[in-house]
Amino acid sequence: MSRQLLAMALAPLLGLFILGIGNGFLATVITLRLDAAGESPVVIGWVSSAYFIGLAMGAMLNDRLLLRIGHIRAYGSFASLVAVTVLLQGLVAEPWAWFTLRLIGGWATVGVYLVIESWLLASGDARVRGRLLALYMISLYAAGVLGQLLLGVTEAMGGQSSFMVIGLLASLSVLPMAMIPRVSPLIEKAEPLSPLRLVTLTPTGVMGSFGSGLMVAAVYSLLPLYLQRTGLPVDRIGQMMAVVVLGAMLLQYPVGRWSDRHDRQLVLILIGAFCTLISAAVLWLPLHQGVLAGLLFLLGGGVFSLYPVAVGHAADRAPAGALVRMSQGLLLINAIGSAISPPLISPVMGLLGDAGLFWAFGAVGVFLVAFFGWRRSVRPAPIPVAPFSASTPMSSAGAELAVTEEWVQGALEHEHVEDLSGAFPEVEVAEPLVGPPPQDQPHIAYYDEAPDEEAATEEAPPADEAALTDAARP
Repeated sequence: MSRQLLAMALAPLLGLFILGIGNGFLATVITLRLDAAGESPVVIGWVSSAYFIGLAMGAMLNDRLLLRIGHIRAYGSFASLVAVTVLLQGLVAEPWAWFTLRLIGGWATVGVYLVIESWLLASGDARVRGRLLALYMISLYAAGVLGQLLLGVTEAMGGQSSFMVIGLLASLSVLPMAMIPRVSPLIEKAEPLSPLRLVTLTPTGVMGSFGSGLMVAAVYSLLPLYLQRTGLPVDRIGQMMAVVVLGAMLLQYPVGRWSDRHDRQLVLILIGAFCTLISAAVLWLPLHQGVLAGLLFLLGGGVFSLYPVAVGHAADRAPAGALVRMSQGLLLINAIGSAISPPLISPVMGLLGDAGLFWAFGAVGVFLVAFFGWRRSVRPAPIPVAPFSASTPMSSAGAELAVTEEWVQGALEHEHVEDLSGAFPEVEVAEPLVGPPPQDQPHIAYYDEAPDEEAATEEAPPADEAALTDAARP
């Protein structure tokens, strides 16, 4: 990966890291404050669900603003809105107000994710997308870990300190985006990408995003419950969850680098199989805390690597002008998977016991392996190349006559082919393979990119060469 590409990715990754520190413990602060205020679990659940409802709403609507005003201004708008909603929660301590503010905050947060993902996808090609998305996930998870460490510090300060710190971090995250970039992606022509077309274009990417949402949400919501029921104290549960996130961070970049060098669909198959094997090991191996920690480390690396590889696979197949809407669609699919994961998997735990969580992980992994394998088997076969045949060297005039006679002979042998004898009076030079892209296709431009120069007009052939060519014609 070049230094220029890393420099271009620095601003969005740094902004995401700063914003993610605050978001990493905001949900915990809200839950603790509502519980301390004596609110019922139903109220706490509704306020928490407002954030995910906002995520889904934003994943359907935020592309319009991004395409209208560009990446940098869109990021500033979304991050500022996150800061405002957080600070208002410190001023108004009513559940209905927090529900509304969390709804708006979720809408703005997914806008930030959309800006970052589309920026990184537009910055690099298929050779580096896996590593760029791995850095994106590493920044997000590292910020979440630091945020949890800040929770105790800000809550010990008392008052509304936690909300103030989170709001300040959201505001500060705008600075890297506003000051660092020399260039930023600018999509000149956005192509429409309906949900049906997204599924048709990349069913593997859609299913990978959905499966990632199912498993990641289960890790965050149901894995602590499993650990608690195995008899671990609260501090040990926190350490085990930290091990999961650590595995996600440390294995992201190797998996992303591997996916850049191999078929991403094959990588997705292997990730699904890996998650299935780890789940089976948790179910059938005799476990003590050291073995469990090692298996959870590997499980975190596999589960959390699924989404970036699926997005990279989808981006390899999407037109350049559809990258923003593709990212939006995959974020929506991932949010849907996250929303239905707890109500879908928790009954399995009720039916099969606490170990039902890993039975569910294994079942999802087997399904993904089967689906990815099926999609890989039905890929369109490459267009066959015509067999090589030797030809006799001849002059340009002779080649022109030979090609024309061949077309005429083919037309006479096949009555359904119209006569082409007069359609190609002379052989023209093919269009160059370099130069500005056609006007009807999307192009990723940059703010400081010089406008494309007009193609130079073809020079007329020398007079003596033209005379020789005319003399050779019948």
